[in-house]
Amino acid sequence: MPAELACFQERCRARFPVSEVIYNCPQCGSLLEAVYSGARQPAADLRALWLARRTSNAPLDQSGVWRFREFLPFLPSYDSVVTLREGNTPLLGAPRAARYGGLDRLTFKHQGFNPTGSFKDNGMTCGVAQALRLGMRRVACASTGNTSASMAAYASAAGLQPVVFIPHGNIAYGKLAQALEYGALTLQIEANFDQVLALLRRLAERLGIYLLNSINPFRIEGQKTIMVEMMEQRGWRPPDWVVLPGGNLGNISAFGKALRELKDAGLIDRLPRLAVVQAEGAAPFYNLLRAADRSRLNPVGHPQTLATAIRIGAPVSWPKALREVEASGGLVEKVTEQEIADAKAVIGRCGIGCEPASAATLAGIRKLVHAGAVRADADVVAILTGNVLKDPDYIYRYHTGVLESPGGGLIQPNFGNKPVVVPNNEAQIAAILDR
Repeated sequence: MPAELACFQERCRARFPVSEVIYNCPQCGSLLEAVYSGARQPAADLRALWLARRTSNAPLDQSGVWRFREFLPFLPSYDSVVTLREGNTPLLGAPRAARYGGLDRLTFKHQGFNPTGSFKDNGMTCGVAQALRLGMRRVACASTGNTSASMAAYASAAGLQPVVFIPHGNIAYGKLAQALEYGALTLQIEANFDQVLALLRRLAERLGIYLLNSINPFRIEGQKTIMVEMMEQRGWRPPDWVVLPGGNLGNISAFGKALRELKDAGLIDRLPRLAVVQAEGAAPFYNLLRAADRSRLNPVGHPQTLATAIRIGAPVSWPKALREVEASGGLVEKVTEQEIADAKAVIGRCGIGCEPASAATLAGIRKLVHAGAVRADADVVAILTGNVLKDPDYIYRYHTGVLESPGGGLIQPNFGNKPVVVPNNEAQIAAILDR
């Protein structure tokens, strides 16, 4: 299928070749998206083809992204694809979390099972493939953590030089360690994420570096496959709701695009509703959905949350995210630091675990159910975006009662599990265990 880049805005819709290094429409400044012309294969044929590939040992077929490559037809060939067997993430039932959220049942789609531990890998394999196709030698991203880890891994595997721009002091060490280990030139900038991204965009254009943040439309294409895989796992039965955390809003943009394309292709018969959950101290999208004028997002100048993956005050993908929420009849909620921390501990007690930003989903579900916005008997899939070991310091501090909120004061360990110091004495330890 022929591929182009198209301006996202309906009033413009200017088209550009996919071989151009471009992120925004030169005519109106809006975001771009990949579009395809020509007929797709019949839905039944696609389902059978994708299912058959699950038994294949070919590297492309073992990828949970490239197994669905008919949904990503932007490459002239697959010679530039570097795969680390991304995707292939499970759907996990969580009865205890369902009860906490007020639901009869709840399923987690856990993207923390990816090679670098987050959903970013689904998009990064596509972004790096496009960088190679364009003949780029250096790639870069501004990151609060997961993007840097993923880009560093895929760029290094592809023989490219990864350059990471991160806000100084605003990244979890579990994520920073990955960028360092995977060989990225890591620059810690004394600025917040939004300022760092603006700086990087200027430098990328000046120095000929390929940008791999979520404004890159090929990142969004890869992240679409999270929804394709989820629908296949569910036998192509859409849930009532898909709930996910919201930071830079690339994921909601990708999910909405995927679901609309799946419906247009006859692979699903309806769209699930999308719910985005933001941290209270970094909730510009939540504020937008409650404003009289939705044509302009007001950034949060100093976003504050311990959920570093969503500590973003000026999300670049908000126009796309707004379209997808409105198209699905969706909702946007915000949650406190206390609500995130408690929800994260509950997810841990399910034997699942996740990074702090992921837990915003369960915290948001709890609020939405209690408010009557989501029915208790609804079929809900919540996205866990990152692995539990992305921010181990947060976990230890919560369970030991010393986790401080960005606004001051301690977060209460309502589900705390503090380690117990005991003497090397069998009788005393036995007495503790008996209690």
